Amino acid sequence: MRSRKVIYRTPKKDHVYGSELVEKLINYVMKNGKKSLSRSIVYKALEELGKAVKKSPLEALEVAIENVKPKIEVRSRRVGGANLQVPTPVTQRRQLSLAMRWIVNFARTNRVNTEYWYSLARELISAYNKEGASYKKKEEVHKMAEANKAFSQFALIEDKSLQ
Repeated sequence: MRSRKVIYRTPKKDHVYGSELVEKLINYVMKNGKKSLSRSIVYKALEELGKAVKKSPLEALEVAIENVKPKIEVRSRRVGGANLQVPTPVTQRRQLSLAMRWIVNFARTNRVNTEYWYSLARELISAYNKEGASYKKKEEVHKMAEANKAFSQFALIEDKSLQ
């Protein structure tokens, strides 16, 4: 048990779109403290996303991230000498964290002779259209939870309150 409640900091809003979501994405893309570089990467990717889906980039980003957010995941729990994969609901904060992490990581790994902003834009477009590696990852997590539904009775009481 924790000794006291965790105080979460919310990021400031970004300069161009005035959105905390975009600022979080910038922070996930950032490496080695180079925030101005990550800003330019994210803004170029969002422009490309907006052109591709013919919507405002902010709306398209929200839809893309919403499509990748996992609602349920499996967690390992030791019961009677066996480790079981117990499906548990995911908090809103963790949903956003996982979705952004998956999008950024798959954009990094699937770069083939292209600039990073273009790879990120392609991954966001794929997520918007409910396809691509990050969306498949979400589906995989949901299938795993569905397959282990029989062990849902072993979910922790604290986890049930997260719904």
